[in-house]
Amino acid sequence: MSQELATRYPLVLVPGMLGFIRLVLYSYWFGIESALRRGGATVIAVQVSPLHSTEVRGEQLLARIEEIRRETGADKVNLIGHSQGSLTARYAAAKRPEWVASVTSVAGPNHGSELADYIERHHSIDTLRGRVLSFILRVIAVLMSWLDTGYRGPKLPADIHASHRSLTSEGVALFNRQYPQGLPETWGGQGPEEVNGVRYYSWSGTLQPGKTNRGRNLFDGTNRSCRLFARTFVREAGQCDGMVGRYSSHLGTVIGDDYPLDHFDIVNQSLGLVGRGAEPIRLFVEHAQRLKAAGV
Repeated sequence: MSQELATRYPLVLVPGMLGFIRLVLYSYWFGIESALRRGGATVIAVQVSPLHSTEVRGEQLLARIEEIRRETGADKVNLIGHSQGSLTARYAAAKRPEWVASVTSVAGPNHGSELADYIERHHSIDTLRGRVLSFILRVIAVLMSWLDTGYRGPKLPADIHASHRSLTSEGVALFNRQYPQGLPETWGGQGPEEVNGVRYYSWSGTLQPGKTNRGRNLFDGTNRSCRLFARTFVREAGQCDGMVGRYSSHLGTVIGDDYPLDHFDIVNQSLGLVGRGAEPIRLFVEHAQRLKAAGV
């Protein structure tokens, strides 16, 4: 087997809101885990509460990292988080930097999500629409927990309001004041490459012109959802992936922020139905090579 992607420390994949490991046979990181393993990488997809605050999810991740360190014998791990998973990874690295070699944010709302802000304004928890939305999310989370064949741990707690607040601009601003590691000093800039011995990286995508961006997105319902969600953006109108703004995603070394990928395509979800010219798996493979070259 090739060792091209055999990083020094395990790659730990952290999902976002309503995340999972594997629904029956369908992986959250569709095709990504297998591609990395073929290159010799040790890859571990973890589960944390699909609906809860970043801090609660972060404590759950720390417990899982401790288990991984014990199971693999590795002193540290490389954390790769998607969406809220990037905030979760940031929390873990800030709390226990000696356990973390690197944090990589993939479409992470590192300065909040304008979609979350819109929902806060128009569907707050004390309104009928807000209660209906919360009920729908709770039902989805329960169904997904029943179908998740990749997780065999204890039942994870849920707090929809805490989850949502953790993703608003205000909520993330509070989080960033406590855990600023890797953040850029100026809007749209790059952050420090290394803080407290932890390397920080990020990449994200933007929606492309056209109804479907052609390619296999023609058959991808999540792409249409992202285009609908994108209408809620004001500050980064036309510069978002449907859920996270291009510049809001910046953390550490910015590998790229305008890949032709929506918020789901960037982790190759919807069975890999991505737009023409999009190669999400390649981004992960190249990043494993980058981490290996950095000695982590």
